[in-house]
Amino acid sequence: MFAKTRLALMIGITGGMNVSVLAQETSTTHDTVVVTSQMQSGATKLETPDIETPQAVSIVTRQQYEEQGATSVRQAVSYTPGVYSNQIGASNRFDYIVLRGFSDGSLDNVYLDGLKLMGDTNSHSSLVIDPWFLDSVEVVRGPASVLYGRSSPGGIVALNSRKPSFDPGGEVKLFAGNNNQRGAAFDVTGPVDDNDRVAVRLTGMTRYADSQFDPLKEQRYAIAPSLTWRITDQTRLELMAYLHRDPEGGSHSGLPYEGTVTSHAGRKISNTFFEGEDDYDNYDRRENMVGYNLEHAFDSGWSVRQKLRYLHTKVNLNQVYAAGWLNDTELNRGYSGSDESLSAITLDNQIDGSVDTGIINHRLLLGVDYQRRSNNVTASYGSFPAIDAFNPVYGADPLSISVYSREKHKLEQTGIYLQDQMSLDRWRLTLGGRHDQVKITNVNKINDTRDTLDQDHFSSRAALMYLFDSGFAPYVSYSTAFTPTSFTDEYGKILQPMKGRQWEAGLKFQPEGSQTMYSASVYRINQENIATKVEPTDPYRSIGEIESEGVELEAVGQLTDNLRLQAAYTYNDIRYKKSSAEEQGKRAVYAPRNQASAWLSYDVKTGLFNGLTVGSGVRYVNGITSDRQNTHTLPSYTLMDLAVGYDLSHVGLKGISAQLNVNNLTDKRYVAACNSLSYCYFGAERSIVGSVSWEF
Repeated sequence: MFAKTRLALMIGITGGMNVSVLAQETSTTHDTVVVTSQMQSGATKLETPDIETPQAVSIVTRQQYEEQGATSVRQAVSYTPGVYSNQIGASNRFDYIVLRGFSDGSLDNVYLDGLKLMGDTNSHSSLVIDPWFLDSVEVVRGPASVLYGRSSPGGIVALNSRKPSFDPGGEVKLFAGNNNQRGAAFDVTGPVDDNDRVAVRLTGMTRYADSQFDPLKEQRYAIAPSLTWRITDQTRLELMAYLHRDPEGGSHSGLPYEGTVTSHAGRKISNTFFEGEDDYDNYDRRENMVGYNLEHAFDSGWSVRQKLRYLHTKVNLNQVYAAGWLNDTELNRGYSGSDESLSAITLDNQIDGSVDTGIINHRLLLGVDYQRRSNNVTASYGSFPAIDAFNPVYGADPLSISVYSREKHKLEQTGIYLQDQMSLDRWRLTLGGRHDQVKITNVNKINDTRDTLDQDHFSSRAALMYLFDSGFAPYVSYSTAFTPTSFTDEYGKILQPMKGRQWEAGLKFQPEGSQTMYSASVYRINQENIATKVEPTDPYRSIGEIESEGVELEAVGQLTDNLRLQAAYTYNDIRYKKSSAEEQGKRAVYAPRNQASAWLSYDVKTGLFNGLTVGSGVRYVNGITSDRQNTHTLPSYTLMDLAVGYDLSHVGLKGISAQLNVNNLTDKRYVAACNSLSYCYFGAERSIVGSVSWEF
């Protein structure tokens, strides 16, 4: 059911309460501060309350996304403003999260516990974290390069993992649903000594489902052990590991605009049509991560931290895909294959503390971080016989398959950053700067050639906010973004880094003593040297400039003791400001003009139905263009979701709860987005999942 976990109640439904109070369980013994785990804001890398953060931020708690039945991070943020999470429709292989219209960073904007997930977007080695292992998801909209270095100007998604607790407890969950969905998950935590110095946590899950595009399957196993050691009252060490395997990665393919959105020769393709070959379609991903977080607090109030994570992944891809119409009924088909082995390390060293200069208090953060990644990629291509899209016959063998590249993609980034959060009465001024040195190398092993990009860059941020006694907090900010990639053009040359800048103004409001947060923001982002391509199989090219303008509104909170609300509206207009004649002034793909969503949840606390919770949501999407030439606009769509839960402790089953989730309640057939007129993506069909949980 919709369990009111201790963490969810502490954080509050909005994420707008004082994070430094809620996340830092400090106690004083003989004037010594006991260092405990801190929830750092993704926007500041410090425990800054949302109401004092001069940037658009949304925090999705575990309670919220479990109530909505999310099984991926992209689903967890589907009710969040400024976010489009349906880029590839029904595909669950990757967490595509488009922020403020910038799809170039939709696979490379996720951070786990403050460190970047080091996937390689110039390959198929993009990484995911299952939400079962998370406590919350924070969406920081707008540039974040001043603290993180290379990142999309649309923003970042900061994941906060479950940490060991010194309060023993656990949970076991079983679930099943349509499309042969089934699985199990567990979580157990507690201290291992009598002095509350060491606590451990072990979390694991398995999930299986038939995909929407039979015979493709989705399968996952993952486990995450972690340990917290209070070495002294002032020193704390956290160890973590995350072991993840997706033996079956489901579907990731598109079909032509004619036949999906409109008819082709008078007919439309089924939204469950599989255009591949079962013997030649598979995506297998293995992720292994280990890391630590070491913290020490000085008596002076200053503290130091070091975070480190090592990552190793293996990916094997085989895919037969549609390549346009051959005639009235048959689609041409191609083949893509890849074997990849990636290793990466990320390191972040921080020191922070407060000093006063006269009447101004300065909360200072100084950091030095380092990233290194190497990915070996062997890629193949080929062709298959055409297939009838309306009466498919499977079992074909390839016409040809051959290796066309053996490459190594290498990246190295070193950054030093400084942030000053100044407080003067109710004024808040934040200034920040960062210098990065980035080196990217692509090695062609077949031709024994290499291309290297070696550049430095300075990123900055300035933001001003005023906190009124009434709970209103207006702000204005300026920030820049730096986005180097390993994307190459048709000649194998690495593209120049993308550079962005943003102006943002906003207003936040949190009534005194309330758990409700209201926010509004307006922004303009300009990005130069955009990396883009017409078709997914084309080489990248760099164009002049793209501009994104928009408005975002959000209301999240506890309206009454029984009723909770999560509502959002997004307006976004992202266009090519300087580009080729065909694209000049045109809107970007994967970027809805309007999005609106609302989720209401009601708890019955008295009477015959005491213990029952009912939640319902609606999501509206409008104004997605079909291609970069804006030939068509996709039909708008509205999706409805439903959740019903019951706490069985009211009938004597202590700790046991049941829940039913139905997403896309009306089973609406729709096209979620298009990359071009050749590749459009069906949205997910109706999903029905029932679950039973035991908390102890």
